[in-house]
Formats: sequence, C-alpha cells, structure tokens
Amino acid sequence: MSTTKKATVAALAVGLGLVAVSACGSGSDSGSGTGSMSVTLVSHSSFNVSKDVLKDFEKRSGYKVRVLKDGDAGQAVNKALLTKGNPQGDVFFGVDNTLLSRALDNGLFQPHRAKDADLVLPEYRLPEGEHRVTPVDSGDICVNYDKKYFADKKLAPPKTFDDLVKPAYKNLLVTENASTSSPGLGFLLGTAAKYGDDNWPGYWKKLKANGVKVVDGWDQAYNQEFSGSAGGRKAKGDRPLVVSYASSPPVEVLYAEPRPKEAPTGVATGTCFRQIEYAGLLSNAKNPKGGKALLDFLSGKRFQDDMPLQMFVNPVRKAAQVPALFREYGVEIDKPETMAPKKIAENREPWVKSWTSLVLK
Repeated sequence: MSTTKKATVAALAVGLGLVAVSACGSGSDSGSGTGSMSVTLVSHSSFNVSKDVLKDFEKRSGYKVRVLKDGDAGQAVNKALLTKGNPQGDVFFGVDNTLLSRALDNGLFQPHRAKDADLVLPEYRLPEGEHRVTPVDSGDICVNYDKKYFADKKLAPPKTFDDLVKPAYKNLLVTENASTSSPGLGFLLGTAAKYGDDNWPGYWKKLKANGVKVVDGWDQAYNQEFSGSAGGRKAKGDRPLVVSYASSPPVEVLYAEPRPKEAPTGVATGTCFRQIEYAGLLSNAKNPKGGKALLDFLSGKRFQDDMPLQMFVNPVRKAAQVPALFREYGVEIDKPETMAPKKIAENREPWVKSWTSLVLK
C-alpha cells in the first residue's frame, strides 16, 4: 500500500467526498438481521485492522464482518444520521469528541456497555451511565512541519499557536476546512481552547492575514499541499506547515523506502488538540447481538494492540502495547488543548459559522 494511502489510514478522518464502499469479509447471509452471522461496521475511510486479527474475531464469534467506509469522519457521521432509520450497518466507528454530541442528540446509538469497559483508561471514559458509545482510540491534531525546509532556510520551526501568526511563517501553513474536516474542526477548537470564546476570532484574523491556506480535507492538505510528506513532495506541494496529527511522523518513516534514520517531519507540540474516537451500536441495527460482539472486540486487547500501526492512533485500553516506532519517531503530547464535550456541543455550530464567515469570505 502506498504512503499516501497508508497516511490516509493514519488517525484520522480523511478525504472529503464519499469514497466507494469497501467490504472486508463476507458471510453466507449477506444481510444483517436477527440470527444473522454477518455483522456490518460503518466507518470513515481510516478504519483498518490486520487480517489475522479480524479473522480471529470471526472465528471466535462466528460472525463475518463487513466494513463499509464512507470518506471523512464528518461526512460519515452526517450520512449515518441521514440513514439512522434504516442504517447501512450495525456498528458505527469513528465519531470523535468534536462531533459526538451531534450523534447523541440525534439518537444515533443505542446503549451497550462493552465487556472491557472498566479497562478503558479513566481520562477517556464518558460519565458513568453513558454507554451509548465505546471509546476506541485517541490522537492529537497538531501542526506538522517539513524539517528539510526549515533547515534549508535556517529558520526555527514554529512551536506554538502564537508562533504561527509571526511574519517569519507567512504563507507557510495549510489547514483543513473546519466545516467539512475533522482535523480542521479540531484545529479550530484548539485555538478556541487556547485563546478563549471571545479571542479566538482575533487569532484567526491574524492567521488569515499571515497567509493561511484552507483546503477541503486532510488528504488534500497533507498529501498534496504539504512539502514534507511523500505524497506532497511528489505533488510538488509548497506549504511546509500542515494541520495533521502527532502520529504522522512515524507514518512517514514506516512506509519510506529506504527507511530514514529520522522522521522527515516534526510536530509543533504547542499547537495540539486531543481527539478521542468512539464506536457505537446503531439504534436500528438489524443485528444488535453481532454489533455488541463487535464493540467488545474493538475495545478488546487484540484489537487495541493491533490498532496503532494500522490506523496510527493511540489505544485507550490499560496496558495496551504502544509500538516502538511510536516511541522512537513519534512525539508524546503532554499538555494538549482539550474541551469538555458539553462546551463543544454548545459552541460547535456557531463557531464554525463564524469561522467560515471570517476565514473563507
């Protein structure tokens, strides 16, 4: 699989338009109904799992798994809401903390307490009694930089949000549209958490004046506009700063040939926002029993250990294995910006509307 495709798997909410539906596994019963031995997972296009790990679940549970992938996280959630009366599948994976309230307020999920819910790290758990979704992974949305560009220019790369509006970094940053892209929205929320409800618009005015470029989605930003990624270099991207993930540098190392001694990209650790992804049993799932088994699998040790090098996100289960690649080439964000789900729910739509008017017009 190409670096571009693997990077698309990396964490995160990628692409903009709906992609072709793909399927993994096939049962003798092609539908998902009561007693069916086929269970369907609906997700954004970043979902991935090792074949042997999925086959082990299928063997132990007796269910064949179909995986339907529907583009960027935001669009996948919107489509799931539009089809909730007659859903495409049984479980939805990939709704994150920036969009969770929209899904919950619209009744997208029905309750299920995963078998290993007590083994989820405390910082990722929802309030007691809230078991409509199961925490699956976490990642940090951060600005990445092209090390070669800054070395060649003898310019120190930015470290913080404040740095990004300095004249030295004019016309260097590309970010995603906050109204269509999960990392774009996360970056907006990070600035709101940093500067407060009243001051984030002023920060974005400065960022706009400093030449920030906005594109529709992560794949375009990272793999076309960003000069530090393998895809961006091939596309002759000219932006050495991009909104991506703290886990993106290990991706650039793992799939490079030959493998470099160090990652070609770095992370501006003072620009990060913590993202948490969840999975839930869809309210009108045709195979709720199979869906519950699949949710238990997603929070189980085998999947949690496998996940980091498949989707380049961090496990949320206690004692799950973090790959050496992450420790060697990645960066741990000690103090990311965060925001309470309630505050996100109250402000997301008006903030995105304000951001659109301010930045895109």
